[in-house]
Order: sequence, then C-alpha cells, then structure tokens
Amino acid sequence: MNGDESMDAAMLTLGVLAVAAILFATEIIPLAVTAMGAAISLGLLGVLTPAQVFSGLSNSTVVLFAGMFVIGAAMFQTGLAQKIGIAVVKKSGSSEAPLMAAIMFITIVLSSVSSNTATVACLMPVVIQICAAAKVPVSPQLMALAVAANVGGTITMVGTPPNILMSATLQSSGLQPFGFFEFAWIGIPLSIAGMAYMLTIGRKLCPQHMVAEVASEGESKAKEEKTNDSKMYVCAAILIGVIVAMVFEKDIHVPMQMSAIIGALVCVLTGCLNEKQAYQGIDWTTIFLFAGMLPLASAMDKTGAGALIANFVVSLMGDAPSPYVIVFAMFVLSCGLTQFMSNTAAAALLAPIAISIAETVGVSPYPVVMAIGIAASCAFTTPVATPPNTLVLGPGQFRFMDYVKVGVPLVVVSLIVCLVVIPLVWPFVK
Repeated sequence: MNGDESMDAAMLTLGVLAVAAILFATEIIPLAVTAMGAAISLGLLGVLTPAQVFSGLSNSTVVLFAGMFVIGAAMFQTGLAQKIGIAVVKKSGSSEAPLMAAIMFITIVLSSVSSNTATVACLMPVVIQICAAAKVPVSPQLMALAVAANVGGTITMVGTPPNILMSATLQSSGLQPFGFFEFAWIGIPLSIAGMAYMLTIGRKLCPQHMVAEVASEGESKAKEEKTNDSKMYVCAAILIGVIVAMVFEKDIHVPMQMSAIIGALVCVLTGCLNEKQAYQGIDWTTIFLFAGMLPLASAMDKTGAGALIANFVVSLMGDAPSPYVIVFAMFVLSCGLTQFMSNTAAAALLAPIAISIAETVGVSPYPVVMAIGIAASCAFTTPVATPPNTLVLGPGQFRFMDYVKVGVPLVVVSLIVCLVVIPLVWPFVK
C-alpha cells in the first residue's frame, strides 16, 4: 500500500467511525448491527479483507465472554447466584450505597491483580442476583461494577495491558521502566475518586432499571425444579476453579478464554444447566457488538487513522507547550481514542509520540507516559470502549447515551486527579 492508498484507507476508516459514532449515539438501529455494519463497510470499501472483517468473532475476549455467560447462567439455574445474593443482602442490608461500595471495593481489589474483564464476568451474575434479592435497581450497580474494574486495573503493572505497555516502551527507549506497584501512586487515588463519584453523582445519572425478567425466570425455575444442593456445589466448584485458573494463567499456561470455555462445558456435562439454557444464557448483543468493533479498532491502528488524529492534536499544542499542557493534551487524546479503539492500541500509538515530545521540550517523559497509560484505562464513555462496559450493557439495559452521561463527568474527575497527582509523584524536571 503506497502513501496515497494509505491516506485514502485512513480517511475511509475515519468516515466509517464518524457514521458509527452517530448511529451509536442515536441508536436508530441496534448497537450490534451498527458495530457489525461498520466492520462489513470497511470490508466492502477494501480497507479490510473478508477474514479481517469477521476476525472479531474468533477473538479470545469474545470467546471469554461466551464461556462466562454460560457459567453465569448456570449460577442462576442451580440457585447459586440467588444464595450468594441473599447472603450478601442479609449482611450489608438493602441500601444501595453500602451495596455499591462493597461491590466496587471487591472489584477494584480483584481487577488490580487479574483481568478486569474476567472479574466483571465472574461477579456480574452475583451482582444481578444481589439486586434482585435486595429489590434495588440493577443498572447503577452494574455501571459501578464496570467503572471499578476499569479504575482497579490501573493499580498494578499487570492490572491492564496499557500499564505493561508503558513500562515496555520506556525500557525500549533506554529509560528505567515503571515498577510493579509504582502505578498505585495514581491508581489508588483514581480508584477512590471513581468510588466517590459513583456513590454520589454517578448513581444518580444512571437509569434505574430493575433486574430483567430473565433472572426472575431463572429463580422461579430453580424453585419449581427444587434444584438439589449438589448441583449448586458443583457450580460453585466450577466457578472457583475457573477463577483460580484465570489468576494463575501464566503459571499453568492455560489461556483464560480456554478456562472459561472448559468451565462452561463442564457446567453442561454435570447438568448444572442443559444445552438450550447454555445458548440462551449468552448475551448475543454483547458478542456481536464487541466482535464488530474489533476490526474497526484494528483498521484505525493499521491504516494510520489513529495516528492522523494524534498528529492533529499534537500540532495544536504549538512549538513550546508547558508540561501541564502536554499532559493535558496526551490524556485527552489517549482517553478519546480509547473510547473507540483498543486501549492497548491507543497507548501503543501515543507512548513513542509522548517520549519524543517530552525530549523535544526538555521535560521528563515519565509524567507524560503515565498520563497516557492511565487515560487509556479511563474508558467510561461508550459501551465499546472496554470489555467490562460491553459486558454490563445487556443486563443493565443501558443505552449508548447512558455511558456518555455517566462517563464524561468521570473522565473530567479522572483528568483532574491525574493533573494533581502525576506531577507530584513524577516531576516534570528531568
């Protein structure tokens, strides 16, 4: 592909992204249709090959989603989710704020040391059942779950891919990489700010939908069939086994999506749910929404569309911008890109640019690189920005604009926290 063809492909990709953004915001057509339509459009325009258009359907995260949806359905069918939910409600009461605080705290801790996607996938059925048992709206609790997973991932190097990438980029540039817990200096304040926001403003901006009928049907079926305790214990053992396998993924050399699928298969084989219930338990909107957006994100990266946006923003900063302007611009750019493309891709695109800018202006690259990494995890404003957001879309009965309403103020809060904390921990002076 020569220069002109590459530019044409980038402009076509930006055009498709713009149309997709409008359709997402208005929801004239279903979100999953828009996402798949965007991928197919890029195929018809020649930007992607047919194989690339449908590559999202075999993506490891999509497979992880499917497996965990089945395990979640098994938790409902056996009555395990209901039992956990009732137990939690008895201890914490049915007040929304204490429930949200407890859910967010657990999620932040788990997400800091394991995959935020897996954390949400494991906790979501429990949260839904807690809301059903406490008779409180499920939407604010699920939005809080997704937010907590995103901010919790920023606490350690392994919490989220952009953090690992930031350290690797520094190392490849001949600089000292960030330490494993060094991210906690900004990750913990960001997590506290995220909790405070969701417990006050955020939950009031969320829709107030109660648990959908699907969960109620599962509960009534469990009661009608008088599901024996043995299946509940089997389901609990499967869930614990899958979580442990995911936590020790690198040690046992079994990818987490494989653990999820094995867990789902064992749920069916042991009779925790039948094959039909397993298929019904999968939220296909989530699957196709995420699978459709992955090729678009890939196209933004490969065609240089993301780089065009980055270069445009960098050009607006002028010849000798102040360090705070650089951090502000890089945060906004990284956060903006990550709402529609992979946070890993956004961070990978911007990190080398940030180091170059910092060296040119004569400031330390550490605060700028850290701002990019953290901003890439501030993916709060669209359901396709990060897998946790996509996972809660269906069960929370959210619309696209719900994420915008809750997410934009939280991005502003996160930006303020970064502008205050990052220069204190990583000074601008070399």
